[in-house]
Amino acid sequence: MRVSQMLVPTLREVPAEAEVVSHKLMLRAGFIRKSASGVYTLLPLAWRVVKKIEQIIREEMDRQGGQEIMLPIIQPAELWLESGRWHVYGPELFRLKDRHGRDFCLGPTHEEIITDLVRGEVRSYKQLPLLLYQIQNKYRDERRPRFGLLRGREFIMKDLYSFDRDEAGLDTSYQKMYEAYTNTFTRCGLKFRPVEADSGAIGGNNTHEFMVLAEAGEATIVFCPEDSCGYAANVERAASPARQLAAGQPRELELVDTPGQKSAADVAAFLGVESWRVIKTLLYRTERGLVAALVCGDRDVNEVKLQKALDVLNLELAGAEEVQAACGVLPGFVGPLGLSNMVLVADEEVMQLQDAVSGANQVDRHYRHVCPGRDFIPQLVTDLRLVQAADPCPRCGRPLEEARGIEVGQIFKLGTKYSKALGATYLDENGQTREIVMGCYGIGVTRTMAAAIEQNHDADGIIWPAAIAPYHVIVVPVNSKDTAQMSLAEDIYRQLAQAGVEVVLDDRPERPGVKFKDADLVGYPLRITVGAKAVESGQVELKVRRSGESELVPVAGLTERVKEWLMQL
Repeated sequence: MRVSQMLVPTLREVPAEAEVVSHKLMLRAGFIRKSASGVYTLLPLAWRVVKKIEQIIREEMDRQGGQEIMLPIIQPAELWLESGRWHVYGPELFRLKDRHGRDFCLGPTHEEIITDLVRGEVRSYKQLPLLLYQIQNKYRDERRPRFGLLRGREFIMKDLYSFDRDEAGLDTSYQKMYEAYTNTFTRCGLKFRPVEADSGAIGGNNTHEFMVLAEAGEATIVFCPEDSCGYAANVERAASPARQLAAGQPRELELVDTPGQKSAADVAAFLGVESWRVIKTLLYRTERGLVAALVCGDRDVNEVKLQKALDVLNLELAGAEEVQAACGVLPGFVGPLGLSNMVLVADEEVMQLQDAVSGANQVDRHYRHVCPGRDFIPQLVTDLRLVQAADPCPRCGRPLEEARGIEVGQIFKLGTKYSKALGATYLDENGQTREIVMGCYGIGVTRTMAAAIEQNHDADGIIWPAAIAPYHVIVVPVNSKDTAQMSLAEDIYRQLAQAGVEVVLDDRPERPGVKFKDADLVGYPLRITVGAKAVESGQVELKVRRSGESELVPVAGLTERVKEWLMQL
C-alpha cells in the first residue's frame, strides 16, 4: 500500500478531549475519529489491527473446539424478563420499542438469546458439550464514556458460551478457555495477569479477569510476588486475613470536641490516636433502605463485598442531604451509636477494637473509647474492607503487591443460572431431564487494541507488537523527487510485498522529517530508509521501532533480515 493512497489523517496536536495515552495516540495517528460520546469510527489502520486480533482469537477458539455463529444485536425483552435481568441490568441497557410498541434492547451481552437458541435445539446428552462463539458489536449506555475505546458505548467483543452436562464438564470447558485466553493475549504480545474477579451483573460463581498491566488501568489488582504462590485478584474480589489489632482496654465513653475534623485521618491526628482506631461510617442507599457500613479509618469499603453481603440489587453511596435527614448531621461526624433506623454492617477488624473513636452524630464532635459490642451491636459482621498493598496474601501470607490493570477478557462459570431460568435442559442416558451447565467467556477486541497501545508506546507514538501491527514495515525514500531513490524504494517495496511482508511505501512529496515522525507515530515495527547513500552503496538503513537500534543491510539480503526481525518482535 502507498501512503499517498491511504486514509491516515495524522494530527500534530493532542486533541483536548483525549485523557489517556491510547486515546490521544489513536486520534493523532489517524486510527479513530469520534462520532458521538463513546462511539467511534475505526479508520483503515485501526480496522487492520482489529482484524488481526480477531484472527488470533478465532484460531484459539477453534483450536479448543469452538464454533463461530452470529447472534442478533436486537434482543426481545421477553428473554430478559424470563432471566430476571430486564430490571436488574439497570440504565446501561439500551432499551427501545418497535413500531408495535414491543420492548427490545441492544445486546450488551448474549446469555439470554444463546440460551434460548440452545434450549430449542439441544435435546440429548449426545449433543453436549457445545462451545459457541461470536465476534460482534456490543452496546452499553455508560454513564460516563471516557478513555476512547477503553470505555465506550459501542465496542467489539468476542463472547463464547459453553454448554455442558455437569460441573465436571464445565470445569473442562473453563480450563480450555483459560488456556485459549492465555494463548491469545500472549500471541498479541501483551503483558497480562489472570486474576480472580467478581462476576457482576452476569452472575455465576467462579470467574477470572485477564488484566493487561498499564498505568491507565481503571482496575487495581493485588498479587503475590512472582516467585510465590501465584495468587492474583481484582481488589473487588481480593481477600486478606484480618489484621490482629492492639484493641486496647474498654474505658468509659467520652464525648469530645473535634472542630472541623471530618476525615478519619484528620480526626486521628487531632486526637493523637492511630488512624485504624477511628471507625469510618459510610451510609449507602439500597432497595431495602439505608445501610451503615463500618470499617477501620485506614481502610476503604469494598462496595462489591458489601452488596453481596446484603444481597441487594442496588447499592449507592448516600448523598449529603440523605445523611443529614437520617443522622441529623452531615458526613464526617456520623457514627454507629444510636443509628437504630438503619442496618449496621461492620468489618471484622472493627469488632476487634475496644478503645475506638467514632462520629457522635453531632456537628464537630466525636466519641472516644467506643467499644463495639458494648456501645453498638451491628446486625452483620463480615469482610468489608478493600485489600491494599502489603496486606498478607490469603494463601501464603506474604505481603501483596499492587498494580493497575486494563480488563481485556473475563471468563465465568455460570452454572445453571440461565438454563434454569429459561428452561434449557437435556435428557441424560437414563432419560432423566437435566439442566444444562453453562459458562461464558468474553474478550474486548477494541479494548485489547487500546490496551496494547497503553502498554506499548513512547514519546514519539505507538510501538505495535508485530503480531497485531497494522503493517510490519514502512519504506521511506528520503527525497521523493530523486528518481534513483524512488526507483530503489519501489524495488524494495515490491520485493517485500512479494515475499508476503505487510509493507507500505511512503511516496508522499513530504520532507523526510515529516515522514519519520508519522512512521514513529503510527508505530510500524520496522522502518527502511532509502537515501542517497543507499543508492550509491546498495545498503539501506533498517530501524527497529521498539528499541531504536538501526543497522545497514544490503538490499540483496533485506527480505531475509526483515523476516528475522519480525520473528523477534
